[in-house]
Amino acid sequence: MITCKSYHTILMIPLTLCLQTQGNFDLVGNNFPVFFVRDGMKFPDMVHALKPNPKSHIQENWRILDFFSHHPESLHMFSFLFDDLGIPQDYRHMEGAGVNTYMLINKAGKAHYVKFHWKPTCGIKCLSDEEAIRVGGANHSHATKDLYDSIAAGNYPQWNLFVQVMDPAHEDKFDFDPLDVTKIWPEDILPLQPVGRLVLNKNIDNFFNENEQIAFCPALVVPGIHYSDDKLLQTRIFSYADSQRHRLGPNYLQLPVNAPKCAHHNNHHDGFMNFMHRDEEVILSLGSRNSQILKFAITFI
Repeated sequence: MITCKSYHTILMIPLTLCLQTQGNFDLVGNNFPVFFVRDGMKFPDMVHALKPNPKSHIQENWRILDFFSHHPESLHMFSFLFDDLGIPQDYRHMEGAGVNTYMLINKAGKAHYVKFHWKPTCGIKCLSDEEAIRVGGANHSHATKDLYDSIAAGNYPQWNLFVQVMDPAHEDKFDFDPLDVTKIWPEDILPLQPVGRLVLNKNIDNFFNENEQIAFCPALVVPGIHYSDDKLLQTRIFSYADSQRHRLGPNYLQLPVNAPKCAHHNNHHDGFMNFMHRDEEVILSLGSRNSQILKFAITFI
């Protein structure tokens, strides 16, 4: 969670779609359809601007605004942040957006750009500054409690999943860059298309095991979904995995909450906290081992 002004927040919405036969797709976004910066090279400096003063450990608005004043593309995000949408009432009444542009690839190999959107079936509700002070002051975990109690009572929260799809051949026909995360795709030109639904119908049994150890990374995709040249997405592909390895160790994907539910194979071996049993060699080639290695050697000679 990133706090930018009083109780105005950006809520990160990571979600792993567990496909029983193909693995995990990590869709990591937030509750607004845009972001502050379009270039991942600026992300570390942005985070440092948002962090508390290293001496006083107090977050200072002047430092935040000083950084973003040099990046006018952030104005679109601020228009959401300081709008009535800036403070969601709780998790059940907030939208979600993948923000980045991905690619969908069909069986024929044809690729289309795609953006993902989550719409709550119970509507969108937000808090004013005064309400946020009162509600948050009474219980700083009010949103978590609301979600937990609703699921426990059988009032399962639901979100409909929509996509916007664009043919890459039409990319230059628009007056905006479709791969720029500081821009939205106009819905009157590229309408939302319903494709699925998310229902939260069970509370977790152990918060640490099933929540605190979750590790998301936009690099985790499944066949049919791939990355676009979105600059911020290309950076996130690398940075998230680095963060998770630092936080949970090199074998964080073996933790039950992160591991795919289907059979999976990779070339990962050893490392701390490795509890996967494997007794085979690591085969780096896809075909015949000898012929592939010979071909590799000849290519480099």
